[in-house]
Amino acid sequence: WFVVEPVAVTLPRLDPAFHGYRVAQLSDLHLGDWLTRARLDEVVALVNTLQPDLIAMTGDFVTRRPADWAHDLIGALRPLRARDGVVAVLGNHDQWPNPAIIRQVLRESSIRDLSNTVETVRRGGAALHLAGVDDVYWGYARLDAVLARLPAPGAAILLAHEPDFADTSAATGRFDLQLSGHSHGGQVVLPFLGPPTLPEMGERYPSGRYQVGGMIQYTNRGVGMVRPHVRLNCRPEITLLTLQARPR
Repeated sequence: WFVVEPVAVTLPRLDPAFHGYRVAQLSDLHLGDWLTRARLDEVVALVNTLQPDLIAMTGDFVTRRPADWAHDLIGALRPLRARDGVVAVLGNHDQWPNPAIIRQVLRESSIRDLSNTVETVRRGGAALHLAGVDDVYWGYARLDAVLARLPAPGAAILLAHEPDFADTSAATGRFDLQLSGHSHGGQVVLPFLGPPTLPEMGERYPSGRYQVGGMIQYTNRGVGMVRPHVRLNCRPEITLLTLQARPR
């Protein structure tokens, strides 16, 4: 039931060298709750067929008991392939009870942890900055540290698990795009009414694309679920973002 959502975004500071750059976003696997290893293998295979330039993962790899699912996560995530690799940040559920287990999963899966740091992708002399904050809900985000590491010129993408952090990140004026998850789109979306319930810090920007000041916020609906294991008008999502530069 997974759907690939194609999304084109124009980033004002994007160098033309990155025009057409494709980012596949995965979020909220919650492995072991509803998402089985077999389903996750299916998701990974589907992402690889998209042949993205980059894969960005925005947290909640598990719901609970990370030690129980670490082996399956590593086995499933290692085959992910993209030209510039895979980057990730942790979500609120990944902090229970030991985030070090999920960080070890990322290392063994060759996924780069962007929590509170920045790295840069280059095409010749052009730069695209990839930044991330550790989980906002638990107070681990250090946006000050990210900004201190972030070069002044060039487009910047921020990975932040909780979408409502966009109000804070957009206010800095330094990010062109924030990618988030957390809300699962509400899991249940009632016609004309929307989601009857949303998690804290996932209420303002629960699903899809928003303009927050000068920054685009995109919230992925996730591929997994939490209890109750029901989705209505809210299909599990793999996002394929195509970055576009403004004509010069």
